[in-house]
Amino acid sequence: MNEKKAVHAIINGRVQGVFFRMETRRAAERFGVNGWVRNRPDGTVEAVFEGESEKVDQIVDWCKKGPSAASVSGMEILEIAFTGKFEDFSIRY
Repeated sequence: MNEKKAVHAIINGRVQGVFFRMETRRAAERFGVNGWVRNRPDGTVEAVFEGESEKVDQIVDWCKKGPSAASVSGMEILEIAFTGKFEDFSIRY
């Protein structure tokens, strides 16, 4: 049985206006991870990822670089309780 995991992430750097949310959704769908992503007023991007532990780690690794136009300067990752309440991956506004 695959272990489930959830993380809350804050991504810092040039991450708004570079299609970060859209590309994160595409990557999450590719990796089979559920949750959401959104821009924050302070210029960071916030996301919650849920799924198989290995796949969550893959999307977190992807976020450390992001899409080609992004410049990620750091990430805050907090492991949170897995809820299983997300049925897909969405962009929040």
